[in-house]
Amino acid sequence: MLLKNVSNSMKTIVSGFFLSALGTITLHAQPLQCESKNSPQYLAQICSEKFKDLRKELNELQHTSYLVTDAPLRLLADTHQLWFNRMQQCKNSACYKQQLNLRIEDLNFYTSMNQSLTQHYLKFEHGQIAQQPIQLKVHQLTKDRIKIEGFAYRNPNNRLESQAIPLLAYTTPDQKNEILDNEHDCKYQLNFQKALLVVNTTQSGCERFKGVYRLYD
Repeated sequence: MLLKNVSNSMKTIVSGFFLSALGTITLHAQPLQCESKNSPQYLAQICSEKFKDLRKELNELQHTSYLVTDAPLRLLADTHQLWFNRMQQCKNSACYKQQLNLRIEDLNFYTSMNQSLTQHYLKFEHGQIAQQPIQLKVHQLTKDRIKIEGFAYRNPNNRLESQAIPLLAYTTPDQKNEILDNEHDCKYQLNFQKALLVVNTTQSGCERFKGVYRLYD
């Protein structure tokens, strides 16, 4: 039944992505604009003087990442928007600081690591990135070893260790369709398609990572 539903929705997911890409000649996430007098009210906290150095570091790193990364530029743009959406949920200074540092960490990863050996996926629902964002990464560690890790993002006001639910599995190329999450002992069935990854499970309590993911390449 899941595969049938995936087949029916595949065109919506893939075509929706390409339609949006057609309207974006240059993929570029906007830097944090704090100099303008017309800055939105929700930027008041992040634009305060105490975050000046972090903002500068983030904006410079963001610009650099678009020039040097071998990760898909659409991935940088979409993950930036997801991060920005989470940051707007912050209710205190500690949360804002954490989110700035986390995005800087992400961009350092995208610019310093060889992304050609990593497949990046975001969960999609109804042709759009899922409202509860989930990111999966499939790393080719060696010829015979694959690392699959994922993060299901939660409220950024939670304690740092509970802001995301992790998934971690190690497997081999010939066994990557059936994995065991080392974090929660959840078994998942992975169906790799040309532009999609379908994750399924029959275990109760493991449904969070179940769904359809789109490949960024």
